[in-house]
Amino acid sequence: MRSLHAMIAASLVIALTGCAGEADGSAAPERPAQATAPSATQTPSPQAAAMGVPAPDVRIPTDPVKLAGALKETSTALYEAIDGWTKDSQEQPPQDVVLLSLHQQRIYRAMARNTTLTQGVVRRLPKGLAAEARDNTTAIAKLLSLARPISAAQRKKMRLAEPAPAERLRGYMVRAEKRFGVEWEVLAAIMLVETKFGRVRSSSSTGAQGPMQFMPGTWRQYGLGGDVHDARDAVLAAANYLKASGAPRDYRRAVFAYNHDARYVDAVLAHARQLKRDARSFYAFYNWQVFVLSARGEVRLTGPR
Repeated sequence: MRSLHAMIAASLVIALTGCAGEADGSAAPERPAQATAPSATQTPSPQAAAMGVPAPDVRIPTDPVKLAGALKETSTALYEAIDGWTKDSQEQPPQDVVLLSLHQQRIYRAMARNTTLTQGVVRRLPKGLAAEARDNTTAIAKLLSLARPISAAQRKKMRLAEPAPAERLRGYMVRAEKRFGVEWEVLAAIMLVETKFGRVRSSSSTGAQGPMQFMPGTWRQYGLGGDVHDARDAVLAAANYLKASGAPRDYRRAVFAYNHDARYVDAVLAHARQLKRDARSFYAFYNWQVFVLSARGEVRLTGPR
């Protein structure tokens, strides 16, 4: 099921990776062409308030010592904020989770574009965060290598929307795992890569559709009679397809069947490893935003202004 292709390929890969146009990660990107406002339902957590929740487009440090410190502070505040969000059972993410997730995403993009910077940062991180940073930057770098710019006209045609609530999506994935034996973390990693959990509603130039980006013929065979645009149906179909393609026995084979590129496989499995390491990463990834490449550099299409 070749789904990351042409316009959607560039869009969703860059949604994770950022822009080669920002060579050192320090320049502020273009303002969003289209943006969906975050749903702020509570005040920032104490940890986030203490560090000062970062503005959406604040500059990312290029010095490895400063960047390591920023990543440690951001991750500590983010995971505390996620704990508060999930404990309170609020459907919409609070403002501090949205802003801290975006800042984390931008830090990892900056690292993924610069191997020397990544090495300098990772060796200054505690063991657990270093493993997270290696997997996230590996995934982002792999996807960045697949990306190419899109035109302003293509960008305007992209259909964007708010994703379904995070807990609801995770519930679909857990139920799909119980039914088909395919790990929910792999399903989550695929939805992250394909459509940023449904933020991108456009079909690909080859006709792939829905939050898990199914080609029509593949959907007819594995869609279980559901609606390709419905997140529950799409997650179940993805689990069905992955199982038929070799999961859970051989995830590399199964994910390669989903998209025939080893870089895509490496990225999905790296993100899945982090999800297994700390399930709170699901809620951080859920709040990662959509970026695309333009002739002028990186453009953020969703998230806070």
